[in-house]
Amino acid sequence: MSTHPQRHLHVQRSLLAAALATGLLLGATPALAQSTAATIRGQVMLDSAPATDAEVTATNLATGLRRSVRASNGAYSLGGLPPGSYRIDVSAGGRTDSREITVRVGQTATLDLGVGGVEETATAGDAETLDAVTVTAQVLVETRTSEVATYITPRQIQALPQGTRNFLAFADTVPGVQFSQGSDGSTRLRSGAQDSSAINVFIDGVGQKNYVLPGGVSGQDSTRGNPFPQAAIGEYKVITSNYKAEYDQLGSAAITAVTRSGSNEFGGSFFWDRTSTDWRKATESEAAEGRKAEFREEQYGASFEGPIIRDRLQFFIAYEAKEYISPRAVTPGQGFASTPELLPPALQPLIGSFSAPFKQDMYFGKLSWLPGDAHLVELTAKVREESELGNFDGTRARMYGSEKDNDDRRIDLRYQYSGERFLNDFHVGYEDASWRPRAFTLEPGYVLTTDNSNDVILQAGGGPDFQDKGQKGWSVQNDLTLNSFEWSGSHTIKMGVKFKDIDITSLEQNPYNAQYYYDIGQDTSIPYQVRFGAPLGEATGGLTTSGKQYGIYVQDDWEVNEHLTLNLGLRWDYETNPAYTDYVTPADYVAALRGWDNINAPGSGIRIDDYISTGSERDDFKDAWQPRLGFSYDLLGDQRHVIFGGAGRSYDRNLFSQLALETTKYSFPPYTYQFDTVGHDCDPSSPTCLAWDETWFDPAALQALVAANPNLGSERYLLDNDLKTPYSDQFSLGMRNLYGAWVTEVTLSHVTSHDGLVFHLGNRRPDGEFFAPGTTWGPPWDDAAFGVPGYGRLIIGTNGLETRANSLALKVDKPYTPASRWGMTLAYTFTDAEQNANTTSGGAFDYPDLAGFGWLASTGVPKHRLVATGIYEAPFGLTLSGKLSLASPSPRQGTNCLAGWDDCIIDYYTPDGTLGFKQFDLAAQRTWQAGERLSFYVRGDVLNVFDWVNYDGRDDWFGAPGEPNPNLGRPTSQLLPTRTFKLSMGFNW
Repeated sequence: MSTHPQRHLHVQRSLLAAALATGLLLGATPALAQSTAATIRGQVMLDSAPATDAEVTATNLATGLRRSVRASNGAYSLGGLPPGSYRIDVSAGGRTDSREITVRVGQTATLDLGVGGVEETATAGDAETLDAVTVTAQVLVETRTSEVATYITPRQIQALPQGTRNFLAFADTVPGVQFSQGSDGSTRLRSGAQDSSAINVFIDGVGQKNYVLPGGVSGQDSTRGNPFPQAAIGEYKVITSNYKAEYDQLGSAAITAVTRSGSNEFGGSFFWDRTSTDWRKATESEAAEGRKAEFREEQYGASFEGPIIRDRLQFFIAYEAKEYISPRAVTPGQGFASTPELLPPALQPLIGSFSAPFKQDMYFGKLSWLPGDAHLVELTAKVREESELGNFDGTRARMYGSEKDNDDRRIDLRYQYSGERFLNDFHVGYEDASWRPRAFTLEPGYVLTTDNSNDVILQAGGGPDFQDKGQKGWSVQNDLTLNSFEWSGSHTIKMGVKFKDIDITSLEQNPYNAQYYYDIGQDTSIPYQVRFGAPLGEATGGLTTSGKQYGIYVQDDWEVNEHLTLNLGLRWDYETNPAYTDYVTPADYVAALRGWDNINAPGSGIRIDDYISTGSERDDFKDAWQPRLGFSYDLLGDQRHVIFGGAGRSYDRNLFSQLALETTKYSFPPYTYQFDTVGHDCDPSSPTCLAWDETWFDPAALQALVAANPNLGSERYLLDNDLKTPYSDQFSLGMRNLYGAWVTEVTLSHVTSHDGLVFHLGNRRPDGEFFAPGTTWGPPWDDAAFGVPGYGRLIIGTNGLETRANSLALKVDKPYTPASRWGMTLAYTFTDAEQNANTTSGGAFDYPDLAGFGWLASTGVPKHRLVATGIYEAPFGLTLSGKLSLASPSPRQGTNCLAGWDDCIIDYYTPDGTLGFKQFDLAAQRTWQAGERLSFYVRGDVLNVFDWVNYDGRDDWFGAPGEPNPNLGRPTSQLLPTRTFKLSMGFNW
């Protein structure tokens, strides 16, 4: 596609110059970004008065990293601390003192220090011993913050029961956050009413955002794989509201994680875990068949760390692999699950339980170099490779599935420079991620339906998939922190710039295999419709654009006094997308649209010129200003009872796979033709109505139709010329309390999201109306008379999707420490969530606009959710842990035609039952010490101890006039795991 290089030249030059100038001025090469580094701040007292000449030094007990700062009128702020245990040395008036503390990822904690007999104070938990450190240190607790955040500690990652080794699985211990595993084994993380695309995960300060596909995290769309080797994750923090201005490209939760680093001691680990068919209970469909599908899950890996030059250069490497064979249940829809004998005989063997293979390899390496006390250089690299057979279950037979490769490679170089009053981070990185599904079977697809082509009973033969989507490019960012700036209190000011040059690709040939539709009420050997794809000329159905991303922010954390802290931030982001802004609607299509009376009639509700582009009507969105305001008020000034709250705006992004549809659907359009068969008469005079003949099974015959008229029957997409970037507004108010080692928190929050991209049907009747006269439902979907003359179906994309959620969150946390030998967490969330359309994928085709839907209960968001965990270190090297997850049934949506075919509505219901999801997991580990630094362990996890049955898909058809569907709400697919035992073993040294 051609581009106009002058369009954004001024903005690009100005922002890139600012980024480079900041990097060159402040220190030019990279380190831990501010979202992972911890900060400790407080007062230094000398003989009960603020020390005027105090110096505070933090020394990492594992790596030797040192950070020093001089106090100003007794106040100090020491930033840039990688999570871990430190010795804090303070000197003032010729006297010294020291203590040992542990800080968490991205933490800002208060630690008041004293010399000369002055008592030191800190909000701290019990002592904790880290694996790489033999000393015991106090764990600082963060209470004076407006962030609604929860820390996932190394001990929780190590001890709590789990089946996937996906480090994000522990995020569901946070109120309002759900980590779910679908019936196909794919995992998703979401927060509030928004879907998983609204999250962002930052690893060592680097955003892992997926620019092309849903899922939020790069590579996490429809996969059983993990985004990162768990052995390489040190700890992480989940922020659900009131995040600061440094966080970008998100609309719901921000997850910031830090990777493990090498230390001054050689060490390593090895693990292996396994479960198989005989170690799990059968699913309901397997029990009905009397056999279990083959099932095997193996996970194994190793890590190694140590010094290259003691106190100066260390390394850490990790490898993890997953080999799965997972069961899938193929179940016919539309009520035929209970009467499979009514299906055509050739399809009946395709129903039941089958196995799906999966393989993943992940590698991670890190070098940490300390050339001097003020410097830290880190080089990290990650490689992820996976392949699988998936996308089959429910109504999709195994042969209809997809083979898929999913790869991700990232390299990051960071340099951190710590000055007397400032900390500078400069970061440069490279990424290359690709996602490539393709049809498992290369033959025509067989789609069995009722008399409505949307009511699918079973899909067999060759599936429609053929895609190649990904992102590749480099980035540079610089973050500067000014410590202990004094003016009406103490200020910590952060500011940063970011530039990213990224090539984004979306290739989609869909349907790759022709799809033939059959009506179960007629002759199931003769199709009534065919849908197929074909390239136009030399086109491939692919599009690559080179986008530029710019970001700038400033954040002031203002400690006004011992009670009040204000967090004041402002962020602005800008992104170029030449594929969208420079797009030119083909002239022949423009002529057809402007000459189409249906769309130009007053009743159409569409101003077609808003969607026609000559390459000059569109601009990149420039108004992404994001204020982030928060406060915390310490009632007694002792960090034990804190009221907090905030309000802020955050912009996410439009997925490129959707923005590319204008081009990909034009260069490789899908075509739909009707066959004039019994029960599916079509007008023989219509050019898309064909008399049935066996030759239509021949791909060459279909290609000849396209060659004769490349546009006839083809589906086209048009985007609004004034697309905006989706965003969310967040408001919260809460209170945090510290009772000894216990932390409690209650939060009220209100989150609304706006301007989500939504697609509508552009087809219209001759009078411009969407519905037939006297009706309120039934879009003009497949009738060629209602499509663009000489073409086919029209889909238009514009802004409009919205969600809103009101939540009450309760949290109780007693961290595990070796001193107490136990820990527990409890998270309860009440959520009232709504959305203005029955879609999570962007398609809203049942009404001419979103006003027809009204506000519907958000699917997949339970009103009540409770997650409780516990860890207990018993005698004789035995560690016990458990996790209980309970949720009320989530609302579901479907089509309700009970009032009449002309009065069908999008309706929703809540499945019967007090609980919609329940699972209780247990783990027990026995460790034997074989020496001072060598230990062996054996561990058993029992997932879903009580074999509670949870469901994924259900029959959502309410019924036809006078014929209520007796199977409404009937399950069609079961969630895993059933009760499963997993054996693990390994060693640490």
